[in-house]
Amino acid sequence: MKIFLKSKKFRKRKWYLPIFITVIISILSACGNDQAKVAEADGKVDLSKVTLVLGDQAGLTKSKVEASKVLEGTPYKVKWASFQGAAPLFEAVKSGSVDTAPAGDTPILTAAASGVPIKIMATNVSSTESLGILVQKDSSIKTVSDLKGKTIAISSAQGSIAQHLVIEALKEVGLTTNDVKIKFILPTDASAAFKAGEIEVWGTFDPYMTIAVNNGARVLRTGKGISSGVGFLTVSEEALKDPGKKAALKDVVKRFEKAWEWQQDNKEEYDKLYSKITGLPEDVSREINSKVNAEFRPVTESDIQAVQKVADSFKEAGVLQKSVKVSELVDKEIFPNK
Repeated sequence: MKIFLKSKKFRKRKWYLPIFITVIISILSACGNDQAKVAEADGKVDLSKVTLVLGDQAGLTKSKVEASKVLEGTPYKVKWASFQGAAPLFEAVKSGSVDTAPAGDTPILTAAASGVPIKIMATNVSSTESLGILVQKDSSIKTVSDLKGKTIAISSAQGSIAQHLVIEALKEVGLTTNDVKIKFILPTDASAAFKAGEIEVWGTFDPYMTIAVNNGARVLRTGKGISSGVGFLTVSEEALKDPGKKAALKDVVKRFEKAWEWQQDNKEEYDKLYSKITGLPEDVSREINSKVNAEFRPVTESDIQAVQKVADSFKEAGVLQKSVKVSELVDKEIFPNK
């Protein structure tokens, strides 16, 4: 599936893709629940009867996992459900149709505060320069201060990592979101509109950011010094209650860890595979992969502390519906620190 959507006709249709995927995966997930009940019979877990539905964003996790072939020969079944942003992904988690969801810190905080039943089970580290505020190359906007009175498009929805960047970047220069106009747009819609010159200022993240920059966009401010750079692999609480899925998840995270190690040892090969999957030039793929998903590991106390600061900032800004205590979101059993 190409990340960059070119056809206007297709852009109109893609609004329905997350819904369509959710419906289909929901049917599959229901079957998985029935299988899990069978797997639990007699107090034993038969992994051959377990199906995990792994959520993804823009294929960033699936491409790495499939390229490394770490899921080959699993005793359980795996299905993928990829979305263009965290908002539709967490809607799928909430509906019970997806078991896992990788996302940045702020979408996870927003999801948790709004009642999505999730737990954090692994840390996924990216460069803080994998997100940014972009402007058109010929824009008169030269600094963040120049954003006063402007409209900023943010991907993908309320609570995104791009929104946190915008809030904090404005704060640095004595402005607030009351000094600008904010609108939320799904990444592929925003990407097409920005390329067409219909958006002047865009807060976004990779892979969409690097694609835009390589098409001439100018970076006004990256996440350096603002973003935690910490994302997580989350799991639905429903999946954790299922003995079969829980056993499979303990195995999956170890395989994911090996996938990240494989990518670090085979960067050139992976960049070529990623380009083939996405249709992006190899130099663009190389740049994206140098910044995104750089490390996969167990959750540390420093991760929790860093994201708690973000949670407090988002609550102060009125983005979160309620306060979130990050330590209470972490499951330490699935992927414990060694």
